[in-house]
Amino acid sequence: MKLYDLPASPNARRVRIFLAEKGLEIPMVPVNMMTGENQTDAYLKKNSLGRMPLLELDDGSCISESMAICRYIEELHPSPALMGSGALESATIEMWQRRMEFEFLLPIVNIFRHTGEMWKDRMVQIAEVADQERKTVASRMEWLDSELNGTQFIAGDSYTVADITAQCSFVMGKAALGIRIPAGLKNLNDWWNSVSTRPTARV
Repeated sequence: MKLYDLPASPNARRVRIFLAEKGLEIPMVPVNMMTGENQTDAYLKKNSLGRMPLLELDDGSCISESMAICRYIEELHPSPALMGSGALESATIEMWQRRMEFEFLLPIVNIFRHTGEMWKDRMVQIAEVADQERKTVASRMEWLDSELNGTQFIAGDSYTVADITAQCSFVMGKAALGIRIPAGLKNLNDWWNSVSTRPTARV
């Protein structure tokens, strides 16, 4: 088993943190997107969309999409449970995980795509889209701060994949776009300080 990785990608980071929380070590194969490694015939046979991360199993089977990879790992190694145990807990964590994707990860990725130099020749960049997404992220930070009132983690009392998704979103926002959690959002800052100092946060 090996993981084809794009180190700066929030989705690839999501899988790396997930594996680290499970205490698992899987050989990593860095893929250089800038030089087109992900567009070679050999890689496209593994993932026709040319994206990372990609988990290749020992029998040659390939799983792409970060959450699908996490689900596979969760089934093989259910402890600690990062995606829930039982119908209600699993559904609640999935609900929050999806919210973190839609309200933070996707807008932040959109800002990067519509402002980043590396995307200038790959797509039509629209400044207004980036501006609107920045407003969305700022608004959702206030919303999440209120949701975290009295709660240590996003989906309840335990660290889960919902926290990992939000964590990876904020890492990208801070590192690539200069988006930071406002000082006045105490609950969100407390959460961030907790998750960003976990031993698995820097994988």
